[in-house]
Amino acid sequence: MVTHEVIVIGGGSAGYAAARTARDVGADVAIIDHGPLGGLCILRGCMPTKAILRSAEVMALMKRAPEFGLAPVTAQADLSAIVDRKDRLVREFAEDRIKALHDPRFTLYQERAVFRSPYDIQAGRHRLRAKRVIIATGSIPSTISIPGLEDVGYLTSDALLDLRRLPESLLVLGGGPVGLELAQFYARIGTHVTLIQRKPHVLSHLDEDLARPVEAQFREEGIAVYTDTRLIRFSREGDRKVAHFIHDGQEKTASGALILQALGRRPNIDGLHLEAAQVDVKDGRILVNEEMRTSQPHIFAVGDANDLHDVVHVAIQQGEVAGHNAVHADRPARRVDDRLDAEVIFTAPQVATVGLTEKHCRAQEIPYLAASYPFSDHGKAMVLGETHGLVKLLCRPRTGELIGAHIAGPDAGELIHELLAVMYYHGTVHDVLRIPHYHPTLAEIVTYPAEALAAQLA
Repeated sequence: MVTHEVIVIGGGSAGYAAARTARDVGADVAIIDHGPLGGLCILRGCMPTKAILRSAEVMALMKRAPEFGLAPVTAQADLSAIVDRKDRLVREFAEDRIKALHDPRFTLYQERAVFRSPYDIQAGRHRLRAKRVIIATGSIPSTISIPGLEDVGYLTSDALLDLRRLPESLLVLGGGPVGLELAQFYARIGTHVTLIQRKPHVLSHLDEDLARPVEAQFREEGIAVYTDTRLIRFSREGDRKVAHFIHDGQEKTASGALILQALGRRPNIDGLHLEAAQVDVKDGRILVNEEMRTSQPHIFAVGDANDLHDVVHVAIQQGEVAGHNAVHADRPARRVDDRLDAEVIFTAPQVATVGLTEKHCRAQEIPYLAASYPFSDHGKAMVLGETHGLVKLLCRPRTGELIGAHIAGPDAGELIHELLAVMYYHGTVHDVLRIPHYHPTLAEIVTYPAEALAAQLA
């Protein structure tokens, strides 16, 4: 049996951050990852999806040439070439991570990890013992039981990313970030797409006014969007797959050559034998506190394994907190602060959010003031021809401190960072107004809701 001071299970973004943090203070760190090495973000998530979305963005602009006084352009997508470009970029990103994991200061076991006790782990033929364990095993697509769905067959985002022949039509189940990004990608390169969402609007975890601009643009681009639905069953009609669902009180059908099942992801903890580790699990996720500790104080869980917030920069932060706490039992523990949790959905229009939403404030009875301003009345957005969406700010009623910032519109993922920086320093709407904003830029739009809030505070 080999003993390590810290064993990290999973070498993705969260796991590598934890391992690197512990290693940098001299700890003996082992990483167990059965491969392929690289992590979800690099191999199947953030980077490959953004690579293919860029191709669709370029094609969408080409189709709009006459709008800008240019001769019409005939654009045709080559899905196989798009996938080749994506694969090339992913290989480059993965090579850096693989090289980092093979750092001789780590011990890397390319095996599956199985707990034998709270301190003992089997990794292939290796029996290991750890003083501290950090679980960072990522996520996998959820399995949803709907009559007939398994029979007709479906793809998850993992498989759809490698598709090389453009489908004539596609049914997308789910209106979360994954479903929306891939739905728009395929629609823009020539597939007829139908999107079916259970909740009253897409991006149901966010405020409705952030989702509606996305739905509007989807419909303008020819995507059939059904919200507030209930899926009943699936059937086949020849070579097409048919969804039967309730919408507006009536049973309706929609069909496609393929189905994308994008109804969520879940922690990838199957096969770890967490019962042997005596770690508490609820509803398929590992329970942790702010220090990222599980019910076993020496075992931590970070990233998608705890399912608190499924974005990479938060996973990295959690990994760093766990890595520090695992090797510094003699120091005050670090905690994850979710005040600045941010998210970006890379649709057109993009959606970016940080901090509290109105929905959350109402549910938790948190006092707030809110103001918004539309891109349809903003000069630079009008010049760009990107007028769907709005900027919305939330602040405390007495002090004006920003507690939430939300953007649906062009370059939202870039624009949100100014507001994130203001919130990092506990800044107010008055601070937003004091910051110079060049004209004409998209960024200056944030001053308009700030002005409205400042007037309410006066």
